[in-house]
Amino acid sequence: MAQKPSIPKGTRDFLPLQIAKRNYIFDTIKSNFKRFGFQPIETPSFENSSTLMGKYGDEGDRLIFKILNSGDFLSKVDDVSYAKKNAQALTPKISEKALRYDLTVPFARYVVQHQNEIDFPFKRYQIQPVWRADRPQKGRFREFFQCDADVVGSTSLWQEVEFIQLYDAVFTDLKLEGVTIKINNRKILSGIAEVISAQDKLIDFTVALDKLDKIGEDKVKEEMLSKGISQTGIDALQPLFSMSGTFETQITLLKSILATSAEGLKGIEELEFINTAITSLGLKSAKLDLDVTLARGLNYYTGAIFEVSAPEGVKMGSIGGGGRYDDLTGVFGLKNVSGVGVSFGLDRIYLVLEDLNLFPKTITDATDIMFINFGDTEALYCLKAIQLLRAQGVKAELYPDTAKMKKQMNYANKRQIPFVVLVGDKELENDNYTLKNMVSGEQQSVSLSELILALSN
Repeated sequence: MAQKPSIPKGTRDFLPLQIAKRNYIFDTIKSNFKRFGFQPIETPSFENSSTLMGKYGDEGDRLIFKILNSGDFLSKVDDVSYAKKNAQALTPKISEKALRYDLTVPFARYVVQHQNEIDFPFKRYQIQPVWRADRPQKGRFREFFQCDADVVGSTSLWQEVEFIQLYDAVFTDLKLEGVTIKINNRKILSGIAEVISAQDKLIDFTVALDKLDKIGEDKVKEEMLSKGISQTGIDALQPLFSMSGTFETQITLLKSILATSAEGLKGIEELEFINTAITSLGLKSAKLDLDVTLARGLNYYTGAIFEVSAPEGVKMGSIGGGGRYDDLTGVFGLKNVSGVGVSFGLDRIYLVLEDLNLFPKTITDATDIMFINFGDTEALYCLKAIQLLRAQGVKAELYPDTAKMKKQMNYANKRQIPFVVLVGDKELENDNYTLKNMVSGEQQSVSLSELILALSN
């Protein structure tokens, strides 16, 4: 008995209508990327392990899919190493490549390799799949697309302002109102770590804090304690967990908390600049909120950090995020090249639009018109018309088999094809076509020029 086919957990097949809906999101994002001046690039689906490893923190490194070396990959492993069964030590000996975890680190590698071929500041967008060995759940997959836009070669905070506008423009075009763009600054987090005497625990501090909305305040405090952050320091963080109010109110409180930290005050200054600009420019569909507990666990962020939340009432994780990274290219040998970028979570945006019934009714995978097949002579006659219709941009097709008419009409109905054309002896004799509206049931006899005009409109 044949084994029932399946696909790996965390991956998906897509039906034609799902593809049409995904393309609607892709096209909306891509058109806005272009309007904001970003240029497209692509990078390989897998990179050298050395490019990826160590860039995402310990948790991120564990989620990278490693690719086994070709051939007898165990032949180069000595018996002692093999006997220890230490996967972490063994992996570099049997795997030199890995599937990309995100698009940002490969982009940094790309910038360094092509620095003499691109103009700085370089604005790029990239829409490609990434892979993470994560635990699958709603809105979280092991294979998914990222839609990224980045600028490298500029330290200007106007880039952060424009990325907030970009988010707002995309969600406005998607008719997705009530989105919240949360913002924080890594310098503020560094300042807080300094104030509680935990500078050496900054990564542990931010990784734990980033889990606040997932595991809650008590669990975050437990994790911080387990990482060696003192109870006194954690107690000093209490105002952060309960901080609320307007952007300006929170900034005022932060200034008092971080009064002794130059780094923290610099982060506050950057946030004030961004907020003042956005307040002046205004947003259409989104709102900008300060969230001082926003950390984003990736190691490379150094300035502003973003996370986008779906409208209230929609149970969904973040649908976008990003931030400023001052020296990501430095790990590849190109120093002092600042960058900032954001990402759109296609799959989660899809689920939100589905939940809120926001996909346009016109989205369909359907053909515009199908020609019924009554035989070879009729089929050839139909194909001449189909050829001209396709040249006008009409999605037209011929049913491939000379099946019973009822079967062909049922097929058109199931695929929601709005028009069918019937060509029999009478139509051949009069050199015309019978056009049937599958919604109203109305039929009319038309010439080829009339058929092309009707379908083109």
